[in-house]
Amino acid sequence: MLLFPQLNAFTTTLLEESPQIPKERQALLEKLAEYIARQKEDTTKLNFICTHNSRRSHIAQIWATAGAAYFGISGVETYSGGTEATAFNPRAVAALQRAGFQIENPGGENPHYRVHFAEAQPPLRCYSKTFDDPANPKLGFAAIMTCSDADENCPFIPGATLRLALTYDDPKAADGTPEESARYDERVWQIGREILYAMQLAAQKPN
Repeated sequence: MLLFPQLNAFTTTLLEESPQIPKERQALLEKLAEYIARQKEDTTKLNFICTHNSRRSHIAQIWATAGAAYFGISGVETYSGGTEATAFNPRAVAALQRAGFQIENPGGENPHYRVHFAEAQPPLRCYSKTFDDPANPKLGFAAIMTCSDADENCPFIPGATLRLALTYDDPKAADGTPEESARYDERVWQIGREILYAMQLAAQKPN
């Protein structure tokens, strides 16, 4: 499936950079790809989890949805959550927009953003919530830990059939500095490259 033109071009660039992913990261992504491939006859539920569900977990969820659509992997449902709820950080939203996602902000203390990635596809509704929020799956899902704090503080995720520590540095460290935008762009780039790599592997595996 073609994504929005700018996003599609960005996706092509990220896929061309797959060889830059370190071998140890490739091994983790292979596990994610195998899980997605095994679920092809059923619904694949992916819950991306970090501490505040404000940056990395949303970025990963959004890329997973776009990646599954790009490679034509049906039945993939994506979720995100935190150990506590805050709000989807506007700096992360802006970085995703720079990559080519189209995002609507309806306002409010914890906005329920609508994230569009392709024509005629329903938008994702992204907002901060806990990983065990009623909107998230309770059984038969992969818990993908996108930050080390959440991975360490949540040693057990009830209902998860796969737990994977795919952690990323927090771009929050650059908030309020001249490097802020570059750091968020870097994280969108890194997470996108790795999630797309996993989706490509999953699409190539037999059912």
